[in-house]
Amino acid sequence: MRRIVLGAAAILALSAAYLTLWPVPIDPVSWDAPADAGYVGEFAPNERLADLERLPIGDTYGPEDVSYRETEDGLRIYVSGHQGEIIEINPVSKAHKVIANTGGVPLGIEFHGDVLFIADAFKGLLLMTPSGTLATLTNSVDGTPIKYADDLDIAPNGVIYFSDASTKFGAEAVGSTMAASLLEIMEHRKTGRVLAYDPRDKSTRVVADGFSFSNGVAMAKDGMSLLVNETGTYSVHRLYIDGPRKGEREIVLSNLPGFPDNINDLPDGTFLLGLISKRSAWLDANADNPFMRKLAMRLPAALRPKAENHGFIIHLSASGEVLQTWQDPSGDYPQTTGAMIAPDGYLYVSSLSATELARTKLK
Repeated sequence: MRRIVLGAAAILALSAAYLTLWPVPIDPVSWDAPADAGYVGEFAPNERLADLERLPIGDTYGPEDVSYRETEDGLRIYVSGHQGEIIEINPVSKAHKVIANTGGVPLGIEFHGDVLFIADAFKGLLLMTPSGTLATLTNSVDGTPIKYADDLDIAPNGVIYFSDASTKFGAEAVGSTMAASLLEIMEHRKTGRVLAYDPRDKSTRVVADGFSFSNGVAMAKDGMSLLVNETGTYSVHRLYIDGPRKGEREIVLSNLPGFPDNINDLPDGTFLLGLISKRSAWLDANADNPFMRKLAMRLPAALRPKAENHGFIIHLSASGEVLQTWQDPSGDYPQTTGAMIAPDGYLYVSSLSATELARTKLK
């Protein structure tokens, strides 16, 4: 009996030592998470994203971002895949084909004329010609590597603004985009930044830093500012990049009921914002408890905070007013990253983990 008691005590001591002392990659800091009001008011649930039509993307997953262009053969839809693919889809026949593979993880994509610009989490900022040829535009700034290029948009003068979601937890080094995002958000040291690449002199510069996972980027219609999603604080920022307020920064939308991912601008100057997951009650409750967040990283992955599906797209005015939402509380189409409205009248919805692209006809 005494041996059993001593053995149990030893196991408990070792378990306690492991949970408190074992090295983990994060060094969390305390912060004040805003109280989560949930899905109420302008965020009240609806089912406008239920029963989405699905379009095949091939033997891959994670159509993270979606864009389009008119070709000589008609409208074509483009998505990025998590195994490196850039995929072209005929929205009428639903036929698809891989037109390029970056060898990394392409996330944000945006056309400028017939040229596609790509934020690749492993490779940096890339360019793809209409023939499918790829070229790296930049993968470093001021002598530091770009470890997690995430999303981008293009100013009227051709400058490309893009997010580097974490300067500490690189997507390739950690092993996946999701794993790196969890580390950056759990630590909350705000190492994310927004960069600008100028094709005229091929220079890259830091526009703003101090983001807890800087994510979606979208240009305002007047070209004077851009909106940037800060995933780790459930907020959307405006960065003034030109005009009398150049260099200023403000929050235009805060305390969202989920984690914001992509944001895309529409021709009328409004935006579409995707929430990839519900907020984590555990993460909010332990925002001011770095010890518990560190301890959580020593638990098996299945016991750590994880994404909870709730399809959610927000139509946002230029000033940050919520105009409408499309939702699916069942989360049948998982981890909605964002959306785009194409000239064919469809709302195309992207995802971090789905094996198809989704869409719904707007009325």
